Amino acid sequence: MIDFFSSLNSPALSFLKYAFLIGIFGSVSFGIIGTYIVTKRIASIAGAVSHCILAGIGAAIFFRQQFGLAWLHPIYGSVVAALLSAIIIGLVSMYTKQREDTVIGAIWAVGMATGLLFLAGTTGYVDIDAYLFGNILLVSRDDFIMTLVLNLIVIVPSLLFFNNFMAVCFDEQFAELRGLRTKLTYMSLLCMVALTVVLMVSVIGIILVLALLTLPAAVAGHFTKRLWPMMVLSAILCAIFTTGGLTMSYHANLPSAPLIAALAGAAYLMTIIVFAVIRRIKQRSNNLKTVSK
Repeated sequence: MIDFFSSLNSPALSFLKYAFLIGIFGSVSFGIIGTYIVTKRIASIAGAVSHCILAGIGAAIFFRQQFGLAWLHPIYGSVVAALLSAIIIGLVSMYTKQREDTVIGAIWAVGMATGLLFLAGTTGYVDIDAYLFGNILLVSRDDFIMTLVLNLIVIVPSLLFFNNFMAVCFDEQFAELRGLRTKLTYMSLLCMVALTVVLMVSVIGIILVLALLTLPAAVAGHFTKRLWPMMVLSAILCAIFTTGGLTMSYHANLPSAPLIAALAGAAYLMTIIVFAVIRRIKQRSNNLKTVSK
């Protein structure tokens, strides 16, 4: 652990430092938005949005090469694709009679297929696995700066309109009766989910990013049912998982993204088991008290 933190100052390992910083700062947004996702039960929407990012990445790489657009970073395409997919899913679920799960599945598949077609049409070698599963060797200072910008865009509205988002997550119909513009609030929430997904794609990848969006918040939900404490605990857990995964990757020479996801998954399973055992013990204790009476 000490070796890992000392290596963060090494100029030769600048990618490791930026990956670490993205993990720490990105964990704040992941803790906040992940709590909304788990509470609102929209993890499938977050999954569809994350996979649609490949379409934006593929399009950005393709157009940058074809038209010499050196400024067109893949993360710009990620933002556009994520927002478009979130808006489409939100509009379809609110204003059409189509089943939401069907729309989510269609967006999920079409987004991935479009991205793969763009990448296939790009001349030269493109490391698709780096975008699907993350690659800290590709993390740069530009990725870190973009992460900070997206972080602010997500965190500020979350704090300013906390009560509105909370109302939509817990009881949307009651919130609408009280005069809250629930459709606009819900669409805003989906857009913030989309931006949050983009935050850590460079570190953990498109496929595994859903683990950090849901598992820390799911673990935190076992310890508290209040939204604010759940967000804080979820952000702390997300930072622990990313830092722990990067540390293990540095020492064991293994891919960081699967380690981060594995740590989050192990913590979630352990939490489920521990709380199930506690409930079982309480039930037995209550049954014994009933019998003794």
